[in-house]
Amino acid sequence: MDEKKEVFQYTYSAARQAEIKNIREKYAPPAREEDKMERLRRLDKSVTKPGTIAALLVGIAGTLVMGTGMCCCMVWMLFIPGILIGFMGIAGIGAAYPLYARITKKQRERLAPEILRLAEELLQ
Repeated sequence: MDEKKEVFQYTYSAARQAEIKNIREKYAPPAREEDKMERLRRLDKSVTKPGTIAALLVGIAGTLVMGTGMCCCMVWMLFIPGILIGFMGIAGIGAAYPLYARITKKQRERLAPEILRLAEELLQ
């Protein structure tokens, strides 16, 4: 009575299956192509994004420089350098919006033909 029984074991893990599926989706070709409306929306967003990022960086840097100038005046009692550093920070803050406007204008000029072409195709 020395019989060996072959036993089949299977363990299902929903979390493991979901992880495998997510990894596979990263490397699989896209299921469908981007339609024209999605492309138009994406292009429209891409017009303002570079200007926004640049303006935020310049504005934040200007704010930090202005804060350093204030610190020079209030804490370290270095009034003249503090005032000069503060004005440089204010100039940086003031330059943020014109920088945004200039970059956005250049992006609009660069992407306008493609956006207008897609808009015409969608209107027909």
